Amino acid sequence: MSWLQRIFEKPWLWSFIAAFLVWLATIVFTRGQGGGELLTAALTFATFFVIVGIGQMFVITLGPGNVDLSIPATMTLAGSVAMKVMDTQDSMILIGLVVTIACGLAVGIFNYALILVLRIPPIIATLSSSFVILSTAIAYGRGLRIKPPPLLAEFTTVQVAGIPILAIVVTALAGAMGVVLHRTIYGRSVLAIGQSLRAARFAGIPVERIRFLTYVLSALLASLCGFLFSGFSGGSSLSMGEQYLLASIAVVVIGGTSVAGGSGNLPGLWGAALFLFLVQSMLNTYQLSAGLRYLATGLIIITVITAAGGQKTQR
Repeated sequence: MSWLQRIFEKPWLWSFIAAFLVWLATIVFTRGQGGGELLTAALTFATFFVIVGIGQMFVITLGPGNVDLSIPATMTLAGSVAMKVMDTQDSMILIGLVVTIACGLAVGIFNYALILVLRIPPIIATLSSSFVILSTAIAYGRGLRIKPPPLLAEFTTVQVAGIPILAIVVTALAGAMGVVLHRTIYGRSVLAIGQSLRAARFAGIPVERIRFLTYVLSALLASLCGFLFSGFSGGSSLSMGEQYLLASIAVVVIGGTSVAGGSGNLPGLWGAALFLFLVQSMLNTYQLSAGLRYLATGLIIITVITAAGGQKTQR
């Protein structure tokens, strides 16, 4: 029984259990119809939550007060600029990706400049920068919805045996970032800063450099998500990132990462992302009113977070 107890002590496991139970409740209600299609849809939409969730997880792992609220605006800026630069041409996809990376670098540098130079809390700095970033996107794209190149649209929607190719790629990305977090000097420095900022300074860790790299990483991943989501949804729009503000934080917390910092759970991001999508699908299937859907969603999320938190406390 000891090995089983160790498995259930993993905080990220509860997000997968919750996702499975929600999926099961949905297909029971529909009498088994559409279960496979629902899983495919969940994998597709969860992919975008995971991309931004990885960056947000690294930021939150830095410790209390660290959160990136500029993710939706960054997605919009990168998507708008990239779509306009590519202008529906397959031959311009690589250039569009380079432009996307440049947008992420610029946003990350701008965000941390506000934090470092103005000495304001990250939550305020990134919230303030989001207005500047979104205004830039509006000025550049003028609210026009430009279609993505056909090859990019195909890549973001193609499936193999019901599994989206994009989900496979992002799973590999999450695995690589897990290695970065736990096996590299940078990742261990992020964990050390989150556990104790003062101790990290005394240990000689370049705290400001690590924090700078982390906010740049978050912006880069948000830009990449904007690029891919624009391809998936048929073009960029000014509202494309709205749902990712709270979702990027929710997948981190539900996935088992401590908001106090110092610990990160990359596997849990997938479980949490699937869970969030499946909850919405289940409640829509039950045809509940909007108020009841919000209430039920909140109660379910609180239950999952409590279960994961309880396991961490016991450990």
